[in-house]
Amino acid sequence: MGCAACVARVENTLRQQSGVQDARVSLASNTASVDFDPAVCSPEGLRDAVRNAGYELLVDGDDEDGSSFDEAEKAQEDTLRALRKDTVISVVLAVLVMLISMGFKDFPGKGFVLWALATPAVGWTGRRFFKAGFRGLAHGAANMDTLVALSVSISYLFSVFNLLFPGVWTSRGMEPHLYFESSTMIVAFILVGRLIEEKAKMRTGSAVRGLQKLQPSIGDVRPGDVLTVKPGDAVPVDGIIESGESYVDESMLTGEPMPVLKKAGDKVYAGTLNQNGSFMVRTVSAGAKTLLSSIIDMVREAQGSKSPVQRLVDKIAAVFVPVIMGISVLTLIGWIVLSPEDGVTMGLLSMVSVLVIACPCSLGLATPTAVVAGIGKAASEGILVKDAASLESASKVDIVVMDKTGTLTKGKPAVTDSIWADTPRSGEVRDALYSLEKRSGHPLASAIARSLAGAKIEPVSEFKSISGKGVEGIVGGVRYFAGNEALLGEVRPLRVPSALDESILRWREEGKTLVILFDEKEVYGVVAISDTVREGAAAAVQSLFRRGVQVHLLTGDTPESAERTARETGIEVFKAGVLPGEKSDYIASLQAAGHRVAMVGDGINDSAALARADLGIAMGSGSDIAMDSAMVTIVRPDISLVASLMRLSSKTVRIIKENLFWAFLYNILAVPVAAGVLYPFSGFLLSPMIAAACMALSSITVVSNSLRLRR
Repeated sequence: MGCAACVARVENTLRQQSGVQDARVSLASNTASVDFDPAVCSPEGLRDAVRNAGYELLVDGDDEDGSSFDEAEKAQEDTLRALRKDTVISVVLAVLVMLISMGFKDFPGKGFVLWALATPAVGWTGRRFFKAGFRGLAHGAANMDTLVALSVSISYLFSVFNLLFPGVWTSRGMEPHLYFESSTMIVAFILVGRLIEEKAKMRTGSAVRGLQKLQPSIGDVRPGDVLTVKPGDAVPVDGIIESGESYVDESMLTGEPMPVLKKAGDKVYAGTLNQNGSFMVRTVSAGAKTLLSSIIDMVREAQGSKSPVQRLVDKIAAVFVPVIMGISVLTLIGWIVLSPEDGVTMGLLSMVSVLVIACPCSLGLATPTAVVAGIGKAASEGILVKDAASLESASKVDIVVMDKTGTLTKGKPAVTDSIWADTPRSGEVRDALYSLEKRSGHPLASAIARSLAGAKIEPVSEFKSISGKGVEGIVGGVRYFAGNEALLGEVRPLRVPSALDESILRWREEGKTLVILFDEKEVYGVVAISDTVREGAAAAVQSLFRRGVQVHLLTGDTPESAERTARETGIEVFKAGVLPGEKSDYIASLQAAGHRVAMVGDGINDSAALARADLGIAMGSGSDIAMDSAMVTIVRPDISLVASLMRLSSKTVRIIKENLFWAFLYNILAVPVAAGVLYPFSGFLLSPMIAAACMALSSITVVSNSLRLRR
């Protein structure tokens, strides 16, 4: 595809096929995503329809070895290689034509030498324009290639006519001029522009290619198969470690630079890098079913999607080429009518200039190149955006509603505070608590055990779990109890040190969960447990505030816990004890008040709110349902990426607007100048080859501006 008119042609062709519900075609990534009913049509049928419309289509099947991606990349590389070769030949021939035409005085046969050099320059290196342009006309459609083919043909054939039949003009007292340098320079400039453009488009798609190269090459592996992963190997599948342990570098998925210790029972993912140990992994999913493959699919789908403004541009581009062809004909007629003496020559030159300079390349590339670059940049930072509309809408959000557990907090209980009685038995009582909690199956027990690292496990007899209250058991001949205040009230030990009693009261008011160690005589220690706030959460909230975005906290947790999290993160508006349906209703009420709302969550209970919000953002560490409901997934548990998303969205939208401004301004100013409106006032008439250079420069400017997002 060469321009936005090509996109409209391919898109309309696909949408007109029976069984197709929707089709989205991207010029920047050269891809088409089609939703269709396989009972009515097939990928092969869609490919034939696109071929009949004058274009080639590679079908991406459900292959698990990535062969279709390789085929597409190879086709793109072959096209780029052929384009580079044609460009070099075209530039050499065009320079020779220019030097002979303008640098040498007339000599016998000069015109025929120019003709001999111009013919391969136009007919061979410019063949792609004639093939695609006239094929489009044969199918009742016009595109950029049609404009180029017409302009080059007119200037070339007009020169050949003047060379072979000069008497037609000399008999009328007019000098027959040759314009071989214009036809060859048009081809050369446009090929140079397209070569730079194609290279830039490949760079905008580097995010997907980089992810594809991370996919390990494996044979026929099925779920349940057990594989050995040696030091230095990439993990070949998504699976669970059966035996062994090692540090695994997951930075390509999470962005976290520190390797993660993986041992039996832990999940590992395809494409992550095993470091110093070896382990056996049982396959859960392989090939196209892995997390890495789903991320690649998501990024490719998003890069091929269209923002609302792009759909408007496509509609304009669909009628743009026919309108320009009409203007070029009117330009010729106008010159003939207003300047009878040299109107044909001047009119043809102006007609060619109009056809060349108005090619809608920059218009067609203005939005998709920015979208592809923006979504690729987001993916490299660990932000997966589902479509262009989501990327665009992030810049309009003025309220971010955040879930607490697993979003602002780690979603994992941890000991935050502890206090111990001043007693000679302090070492013994710590060992007693450690031994009791190691025997307990309660989720909080492991958090307490982790906090007591270094304590010794002592034998426990008569161990008993007291439902909803705690545990008891005999350690070192003493019956200990470890539990909540309800258990403390039942046993009623004789002595509670005042410092411990004050801590119990204070931590209870802060909404923390308390585990108290005591026997029938005395309280020996109190441990406070809560879900701790993520590192950097407070700074992330402040960065949103600085952008003028309000932050609200919604949670199903207790008011005390919500108030503590809000205080630690600097959030002023919070609501506790909220059910899943009430979260969705809360967002709807904000929308009804005219706000653009983003919801950030990680659990199944957040899925309705994520779907209701103008922008749903799921934490990648959360549930699959939450990620399916959201428009954006943050791969690693880093709330600061919400602000990064909005910052990137604002930059992308700004660059899209800049691109469209320059593209429209270019055409608005260039077409009248090319038609010759300045000639009566200044004698200035735009040369066709200068028009070609301007057209190429406009496309290069738009693509280069979009590539700024990659920085």
